[in-house]
Parts: sequence; structure tokens; C-alpha cells
Amino acid sequence: MQMPTILIPTGAWNMRAGITSEEVLDAARKAEEAGIDGLFAGDHVTFYGNGNDGLVNLAAVATVTERAKLMTSVYLLALRHPTPVALQCAMIDQLSNGRLILGVGIGGEDKNEWLACGIDPRTRARRTDEALQILRSLWTQEETTFEGKYFQLDKVRMQPKPMRDEGIPIHIGGRSDAALRRTARYGDAWTAIWVSPRRMNEAREKIDEWAAKEGRDGSKIGLGLQLWHSVDADRDEARRRLSKRMQGFYQIPFENFEKYCPYGKPEEIAEYLGPFLEAGMDHVNLLAVQSNQEGVVEAAASVREAIRKVVSA
Repeated sequence: MQMPTILIPTGAWNMRAGITSEEVLDAARKAEEAGIDGLFAGDHVTFYGNGNDGLVNLAAVATVTERAKLMTSVYLLALRHPTPVALQCAMIDQLSNGRLILGVGIGGEDKNEWLACGIDPRTRARRTDEALQILRSLWTQEETTFEGKYFQLDKVRMQPKPMRDEGIPIHIGGRSDAALRRTARYGDAWTAIWVSPRRMNEAREKIDEWAAKEGRDGSKIGLGLQLWHSVDADRDEARRRLSKRMQGFYQIPFENFEKYCPYGKPEEIAEYLGPFLEAGMDHVNLLAVQSNQEGVVEAAASVREAIRKVVSA
């Protein structure tokens, strides 16, 4: 087993709700100072009434950090036209000196979010596939022509481009076979959510098989996990905090998620992750539900140390 790359959430500012941008940016600085590998930002326009633009969030974080990777996890690409998104990503990638990772998902739990943006939620998968092709072309080609069902481009040229010749790394989020096929075709990594170690092992085999059919080397496609959890010496308190946050966010009973969302001491979180490390997990987004953003940083640092012990055992 190898030590995975560890990322934590940036948090999102909402001054009217009592969360300032200064708090979010200060936590980002502290995460980098603590040696956390990266920061990830969620993305919604109006998810049951709440939103956070992942790229805007990371643009701000890029200005107060120097080393940490910056990832959207996950960006709802299909809510936007891919051409302006390609430019936004390229500019943030340059701003951060090549640290951006675009994690993409199709969401869908709140269909009204899609309708509010004028998008039929039934089209989000196909739109995402078309948009991913357009992004890669705009980042790597001098000129892009594309004829799809939802997007059409005719000899489009774009500057600036990302720092790397191959463009920005794309991680595909999800848990379905459709997400795995999307990863095999377009992704540099798969970031799972709410899956078992068995599913991650199966995913490795399927990605390798489907990537080969696309003429790609599946072994170069990474595996990751986005993990809702809560760290506390008091397991009951950790569970209470985690269930309250998840039920409030997803509008779904916590029991539906519980087997995929550990809580308790750092060692218990690391023990839960052990089988995923054995399955080849190379990055983990530690989405800790703590009392404040500073607590998120502290929880990640403690879990990181516990993971090191698991890896070296």
C-alpha cells in the first residue's frame, strides 16, 4: 500500500450565514501549512436552495496558497456551456501555476437545480460527455470544431491555455458503471463516493478493460474516494454531527449513507480506509464534518497520521 494524496474541502463563504471569506481563505493557508496535499471545492448553483461556484471558490484559494492541489469535487459541468468553462479553468490553472484538477460529476439529486438553469436533467450525462471532449480539445488544439447534439463549435480558437500541454487533469466522480465508462474514455482518475472496497476493486477491472477499448492505458487512470466522515473521540457525538449535516444537505435519512460514512477516532477512519488502499486508492477527499473549518484541518492532519500507520504496518 502507498500513502494516498489527501485533500480537504475549502469550505464556502456566505457572510449572511456567518461564514466569511477570510475564514475560508485562512483555513486554506493553515491546511497548506499543515502539509495537507490539496483542497477541493464542491459545486452547486441552487442545490435545495444552496450554491457554491467551485471555480470561483478555487480561484480565491489559489491566491493564498502556493503548493496545494486545487480540485473541484465535483463540478456540474452540464449546467454550463463548456467554452467559457474551458477558459475559466485555463485561467485558474495559470493563476495557480498548474495546480488545478477538474473533478466532474452529473449530480441530479435536486432536479429543480437543473430546471432553474434551463437544463433538462435527463440530458445531463450526454451533455457532460460532449462537454468533456470540447474542454480537452480547446485546451490542447489550436482550433476546435465539434458537432454534437447539445454543443456545436466551428473553428473556435482559445487563449490562454492551461500550463500543461495535455491540459488540466480531469477526475470523474460517481459510483455507477456509466461514471466508470466516462472515466475510461475521458478521465485521468475516478473519484468514488458511497462505495465499498469490493466496488473499487471491480471499478479497477472495468476501467482497465474499457480504457483498453478506447486505446488508453487504464493503469495510468487513478482511483480515489470522497469520504463523508466525522472525527471525535466521542463516537455518539461524531455520528450526531455527521448525520445532522448529511440529512440537512441531501434531504435523505442518514441511515441510507451510514455504512459508507465512518465516524469516531482518527484510527477508526484510517482503519475504514485500509481496504480501499489495498484496492489501489491513490487519493482521498476527506470531507470531515467538524464544528468549524479549523477543526476540518485538524481532523485531516490526525487522520493522515493514522493512515501512515496503516500503510507502514
